[in-house]
Amino acid sequence: MPKKRRQTKYSKPPSVAPPALRLSSPSHSTSEHHDRSVNELLANLRRSTLNSHPTAAVSSSGFSAVTTPSVPPALRQLFQLPEAPTPAPRRPQRRDPSGRRPPPGPPPPRSWVTLSQAQHAPPSSSPRDDGTHGHNRYWPMPGAYAPAEGSLVDMVLKRIALDWAQQRDWNRFYLYTLPSRLRSALLAHVSDMYSPGLSIADLQLVLLGPSEGELSEYGLEPPDVNSINSDFFCLDLTGSFGRSLSMKELHELLFGSRKTTVPAEDVVQDSWDLPAPSAGPVDLLPNLTHLSLAIDPSSTPSVSWKQLLSVAGKLTRLTELSLAYWPEPSLTPNAKLAKVTSPTTGHSVQYGGTGPYSHSLDGDWTEAILVLKRLSRLLYSLEYLDLTGCNDWVRALREKSDGEFRVDFVDWVGDWGKISALRLNSGYAITADDAPKSEVLRFSEWIEEATAVEKHIRAQRAGRGRFITVERDALSETAQAIVDSEMVINSLH
Repeated sequence: MPKKRRQTKYSKPPSVAPPALRLSSPSHSTSEHHDRSVNELLANLRRSTLNSHPTAAVSSSGFSAVTTPSVPPALRQLFQLPEAPTPAPRRPQRRDPSGRRPPPGPPPPRSWVTLSQAQHAPPSSSPRDDGTHGHNRYWPMPGAYAPAEGSLVDMVLKRIALDWAQQRDWNRFYLYTLPSRLRSALLAHVSDMYSPGLSIADLQLVLLGPSEGELSEYGLEPPDVNSINSDFFCLDLTGSFGRSLSMKELHELLFGSRKTTVPAEDVVQDSWDLPAPSAGPVDLLPNLTHLSLAIDPSSTPSVSWKQLLSVAGKLTRLTELSLAYWPEPSLTPNAKLAKVTSPTTGHSVQYGGTGPYSHSLDGDWTEAILVLKRLSRLLYSLEYLDLTGCNDWVRALREKSDGEFRVDFVDWVGDWGKISALRLNSGYAITADDAPKSEVLRFSEWIEEATAVEKHIRAQRAGRGRFITVERDALSETAQAIVDSEMVINSLH
């Protein structure tokens, strides 16, 4: 017999809530709950909550301000109801600096608002100093990469520079792998902020990496100097040069006897009988264009113009150079006070080219002009020259020396005809309120000498070279008043 099929009957769920979920009381029926509106049910719920927790409702200002109904004062006293709490103050509307309402939503992060310039904007041209009176200041070279002040990259590089004693050991296998512009900025921070100064070992670690013995110990290949430093353009040694880093060490590092590997497949020999090509020396920074050799005069630096001339012959691609706070140009600076006796006449003569009174009394700038002229012939591609703090000898830039057969002077049309920016700032911050009168007058003389150099260069070029801008200091109103009064007094006498 066929099986009987039983059809399952589905029952519709009841529309009435179970007794456990009802908000009813014994005096109310189910039909009454269906007749109530949503507002009545919410009002009943608020009333029951207030009755069950009267203290909490009164103490909570945010909840009671919304749920407690307003009652006239007469009825409140009659029924002895508690005072209604004051409503919470409304949140003030956000306004931008111009007074307009910003778009809805959360406010922008503070970093978006406080950044004064874009991430890739050029660095500020403001000098670096600590704000103290008379402290030497440095200006960054134009075109050199520097992270934005206060950015994440800037804070990380400064932290690494301050902890350089640990960082150069912990990260010695990673520093040379950084991009060239970050390594350039890191060296500038370490040279300026690390108190012992940047050493030749630190410079070699960042530019060349660890030694081959350390790399082979961990199974690492030595880096290719031509590839990792091909886009390294700026070397800033401000503050460390002449103190913890000498010109001789820098010369050995940049133009030492390093060998570069020559791939066999890339070399085409003219004859089978010729010997295989050997590896020759390679420059460490072949495309270096920005070099800062600014020194710290407060640390008795040791620099040599003679060594600078020997290195300058191999840096013909330099376009920006900083020689801030360098002493007067001289090939024998230690013989300034030395004298020798002439075997023919028997009289004592000056041993060096510059004596103690050559500039002040005799007006003799022969040796300084000779050194600067040789430097200009070697660095003929310069477009920017920083001589901050060299105000005592900048007169040599416009003077002439009469020799036996010719007249020597710095050629601003041929040799240094490409220079369009010359910085002749004093490098010292003075305020006329607390500065002595003699210091203000000396500051004024430096400004006048920088102005005279600018007029001399423009007159020498006379439209044949690039237009030059000489950056110099400016006197405040109070300092100018002191200078004017001194001029009036001198005119009366």
